[in-house]
Amino acid sequence: MKPEHKTLVILTPGFPASEADSTCLPMQQNFVKAIKKSYPGLIIIILSFQYPYFVKSYNWFGIQVKSFNGQNKPGLARQLLRFKLNSTLKKINQTHTIAGIISFWYGECAWVGKRFADKHKLKHVCWLLGQDARKNNKYIKQSGLKATELVALSDFIQDEFERNYLVRPAFVIPPGMQIDKLRTATNQKDIDLLAAGSLIPLKQFEIFIEIVAEIKKDLPNIKAVLIGDGPEKNKLQALITKYDLQSNISLTGELPHAEVMHWMQRTKVFLHPSAYEGFSGVCQEALAAGAHVISFCKPMKQEIEHWHIVNNKDEMKEKTLELLQKPGIDFTTALPFRMDDTVKKMLELFSI
Repeated sequence: MKPEHKTLVILTPGFPASEADSTCLPMQQNFVKAIKKSYPGLIIIILSFQYPYFVKSYNWFGIQVKSFNGQNKPGLARQLLRFKLNSTLKKINQTHTIAGIISFWYGECAWVGKRFADKHKLKHVCWLLGQDARKNNKYIKQSGLKATELVALSDFIQDEFERNYLVRPAFVIPPGMQIDKLRTATNQKDIDLLAAGSLIPLKQFEIFIEIVAEIKKDLPNIKAVLIGDGPEKNKLQALITKYDLQSNISLTGELPHAEVMHWMQRTKVFLHPSAYEGFSGVCQEALAAGAHVISFCKPMKQEIEHWHIVNNKDEMKEKTLELLQKPGIDFTTALPFRMDDTVKKMLELFSI
């Protein structure tokens, strides 16, 4: 006999391996936690395809997670993964009243979710989260989701997807912030510049280092911090040495999410030089922490308080210098979107 409460199934490439794993997809973590908080009677089951690297059913803050350890293996291993996922979804459908299925990213999760939902006449939506809206996404032709099955993370992603695939996602639901993620407020703004993220080419953190080098000519004691780890680490460390910035830039490596938030609270200006971004959660976190944000990517058509959009490195440098030298600059918290609203809009699609 099926339980009285409805069940929401979430399909994702990865999910935290434990409650202590704070750095794995923090926006998605906050989204799931906010669902549980706002809809305590709703059963949530998460199927994580590729990561964690173990096969297990486990409890994560009172939410059931099933990991399949796919590790993005091709060929027969991928076919076997899809078989296991489909079998698991069948069992869930037999024992639960599924209100809907959400797929994170338009990739394999959306392919599996769409096929299963259509076969069993269930509601399924895919949350377009960034890279999946770019050209040459093979899953879009394979899956063929309709506009009403697509939720864009931002106005930019909605436009980008339509430009590349001639289908305009019917919904835009931006990610919100959880204000309880902040520690006790601090008025100590002793870090001039901060950047954070995976140290990969797309994020263009060499621009961050070059801007610090330029600004140092006007502000010799500029203090900057770069948080993150990845394949570009050695290259970036070499740049710091090349520009003689060892006393100006701290390269921290990867930090727990709570520590990143605390660094943000001490920051004046957060630089985000990424070449492409759907809607950077880290930028929203910086705004919530009272920092000004400068980026190349404009996620929403509306203006966002304390978020400055520039077109190139020179403009980013000039805007940074302007903010750092501006007397009486406002460092109050900016919260353009709240996660509770994100959750409400998403679950309204399933009439929950």
